[in-house]
Amino acid sequence: MYINGSWTDAEKKQTMEVINPATNELIQETAKADETDAAKAVAAASTAFPGWKKTTAKERSSFLLRTAAILREQTEELAEILTAEMGKPLKEAKGEIGLGIDYLEWYAEEAKRAYGEIIPASSSSKRLMVLKEPVGVVAAVTPWNFPVAMITRKVAPALAAGCPIIVKPASATPLSAMKIVEAFDKAGLPKGVLNLLIGSASPIVGELMRSPEVRKITFTGSTEVGKKLIEQSAATVKKMSMELGGHAPFIVFEDADIDAAVEGVVNSKFRNAGQTCICTNRIYVQKSIEKTFLEKFTARVKELQIGNGLEDGTDIGPLIDEGAVKKVQEHVADAVQKGGTVMYGGEQASGCTSDKFYTPTVIADAKDSMLISTEETFGPVAPVFTFTTEKEAVERANHSDYGLAAYCFTKDIGRANRVMDGLEYGIIGINDPIPTTAQAPFGGVKESGIGREGGRQGMEEYLEDKFVSIGNIE
Repeated sequence: MYINGSWTDAEKKQTMEVINPATNELIQETAKADETDAAKAVAAASTAFPGWKKTTAKERSSFLLRTAAILREQTEELAEILTAEMGKPLKEAKGEIGLGIDYLEWYAEEAKRAYGEIIPASSSSKRLMVLKEPVGVVAAVTPWNFPVAMITRKVAPALAAGCPIIVKPASATPLSAMKIVEAFDKAGLPKGVLNLLIGSASPIVGELMRSPEVRKITFTGSTEVGKKLIEQSAATVKKMSMELGGHAPFIVFEDADIDAAVEGVVNSKFRNAGQTCICTNRIYVQKSIEKTFLEKFTARVKELQIGNGLEDGTDIGPLIDEGAVKKVQEHVADAVQKGGTVMYGGEQASGCTSDKFYTPTVIADAKDSMLISTEETFGPVAPVFTFTTEKEAVERANHSDYGLAAYCFTKDIGRANRVMDGLEYGIIGINDPIPTTAQAPFGGVKESGIGREGGRQGMEEYLEDKFVSIGNIE
C-alpha cells in the first residue's frame, strides 16, 4: 500500500494473491488492507489537505504533467502488467494507458481554469462573487475492467482541483494501480496527497464511508453497489459521483453503411471481451437489412482470435473470473431456450490456457423477453434484434433502468438528430462506436449514475461554490 508518501505493509500483515485470468497462475502477493489502514490513509489525506489546497494551479498542473511523462515512458511495462492481471489484449491495454495519460494532461490544463465569477450586485455598496474551492478529501473506488483509465480519470481532476485522494482499486487489479502511484511518487507529489489501499472492499470502503473527513466518494462499478454507497453516504452527507451499470443499444438503420456498422459493433461489443460498461448489449437492425447484416457480422466475428492477451494477434482475452463465465452461460442458455438462434459461438472456448475464455457469440432472433435484453451480460455475446420503424427502434432502445451509452448508425442527418433527441442516455455515438475522450463528459442518466467524469464537467465534481457578499464598499 502507499500511505502518507511511503510504501507499507498492512497493519495486520495480511496479504492477498493477484491471479492471471488467462493462465490461473499467481502473479504476485500484495498487502491486504482493512479498516485500520483505511483510517491511516484518511488521517494522512486530511493532514495534507490544507497545504495541497493552497498550492497554485500551476504547481498542481506540473505534478500531473510530470506523472504523465513518466507513465508514457513506462507504457510497455504498464501494459504488460495490466494485461497479466485482467486479461485484455496488449494492444487494448496500450490504448487504455494512452487514454489515462490523456486525462492527466487534460486536467493539468483544467487546473488553471477553475474560474470563479463576479455577480452584478443589486446595491452599489456591495460586491458579490463566487469562489471555486476544493471539496476536501476524496475516496475513489475503481473497477477492474479499466484499471488505469478509471484511476487517472478520478485522480487527475481531484488533484487538479486541490483535493487529496485515497484510491481503492479492485482486488483483481492492484498492480497497475501501484504502478500509477509509483509514477506520482517519482514526480514528487507531496506526502498524503495520494494514498493507495489494496484489499477487500467491505472493511476499507466501510471506513471511508463512515469517516466525516472524507467529503466525496467517486465510484465506478455496478448499480447495485452504487446504490448501497449512496445510502451509506447519507450519514455524513458526502458529495457523490457514480458511474454505474449500462445496457447500451446499437441501432443500425437500413440507410447505414452496413460494413461500417458491422465494424462498429465489433469494436464496441467485443472490446475487452465485452467487459465494458458502455459496450453494446443489444443490436437493433432494421428488418429490411437483417439478413445482410447478420451474414457480414457473423463472418467478421468468426475472424476474431481468442487467446492470452500477451500473445500477438489476440483480439479477445479471458473473462475476469468464474462468476463472469457463469453469467454469460446463463444468458446464452436463456436466449436459446426462448427461441434465439446461435449463429456462432455459444460455448466456452476449447484449447485455451484457462477455463475463463468464452467464444465470441452471435445470437439471432433475439427477443425482449430474454435476460440478455434487460440484464448487463458483461461478456462477448451479441444478441441481434430487429425493428421496423424509427419510432419503434428508439422506444425499444430506451432501457427502463439504465441510461449510460447508446449508438446509432445512419446516413440521414435528420434521423440522426431525431434519434439523438429521443434516446435517454448520457453518451450517444452517431456513427461512432468508441466516443470516449478525455475532453468530453462521461456518465449516465437514470440508474446508470450521478455526475460526470472527463471534460470540464469532471473538474466541477471536485469543487464547491463559495458565495461571498462584501458590504460597505464605497
